[in-house]
Amino acid sequence: MKIRLENLTKRFPNRGKKARGEMTAVENLTFEIPDGTLVGLLGPSGCGKTTTLNMICGLEKPTSGQIFFGEEDVTALPPELRGVGMVFQNYALYPHLTVLQNILFPLENLKGEARPSREEMRRRALETAALVQIEELLDRRPKELSGGQQQRVAIARALVKMPRVLLLDEPLSNLDARLRLQTREEICKIQKKTGITTLFVTHDQEEAMSISDRIVVMKGGVLMQEGAPQQVYDDPASLFVSKFLGTPPINVFTGEVRQGKLLLDDQPVLDTPGVSDRAVWVGVRPEGFLPQADGPVQCALTRVEVLGRDVSIVCTHPASQNGAVRAIIRSEQEVDASAAQVRFALRPDKVFLFDRDSEVRIPVAGTGREAGQ
Repeated sequence: MKIRLENLTKRFPNRGKKARGEMTAVENLTFEIPDGTLVGLLGPSGCGKTTTLNMICGLEKPTSGQIFFGEEDVTALPPELRGVGMVFQNYALYPHLTVLQNILFPLENLKGEARPSREEMRRRALETAALVQIEELLDRRPKELSGGQQQRVAIARALVKMPRVLLLDEPLSNLDARLRLQTREEICKIQKKTGITTLFVTHDQEEAMSISDRIVVMKGGVLMQEGAPQQVYDDPASLFVSKFLGTPPINVFTGEVRQGKLLLDDQPVLDTPGVSDRAVWVGVRPEGFLPQADGPVQCALTRVEVLGRDVSIVCTHPASQNGAVRAIIRSEQEVDASAAQVRFALRPDKVFLFDRDSEVRIPVAGTGREAGQ
């Protein structure tokens, strides 16, 4: 089931005594979720992710704009008629019911011809429990389950009514790191197996990039960029997007373009054909540094961290806005950890220029692609 949002806007009344009027949570949001895909809706807290999710499932009514499921306009359709399965951040399981009763609950609340027989309900509940691998937990109550098990029950309850769309609202935020990794792999596996169009809301960029077919990045209720995860990472349209995606985060420097050269701390470090003279923000991915004895970027070495497969070089530079500059190199590349300084060349495809005022990406001629496309 394809989902399409067109010019979706949601405003709430300001509750503060000093601030009157309205607060815009989502503004003029337009994007499409292709049929059968898993899309990550990504952004910092308060950017409008959950409000968007609530409008898609019908819990919130848009101030303006439209929501389509396929070619059907569902903007005014009640939540129970949209065919949506919802998994909440806190799981929202009924504590007095067993796992099986929790899974059966959505089916038991169906009315009229949509309500299956008791035998059909049980068959679907058992099949869904097997899909998420909780068959042995059916007689337990939520308090007897681990966080990961509760998450699977919540997913089973959402899937049992065979929804057209599955919506997940930060479903992994209450789990520890190892369980988060395991559960997100399970969610990805379940989505691929069922083929249900899925929207996954998270503020964790690593989480979104690892399991999503596409990601949508939001800030302040506005869509900043959308696309395949690797494409958005490689071609950020703005400084915000470049900083939000990537672990370790991108290194940001103050820089200047003069006569076709990029300067950091008045030192030319890279050719920038086609870019007019101006002050810029410079983003360099950690993997964009190449240790080189006569490299143009000179940094004061702080420490070298051996990570196994990779080595992290932590250093400082006068133009850095991050405090510390972090470069990731392959473990077979040798670095003198006792040295006072380290020098780098830069990989042009891992260096991004942004306008100092608008923070929009500046295309550089000869890179083979346009920014944010």
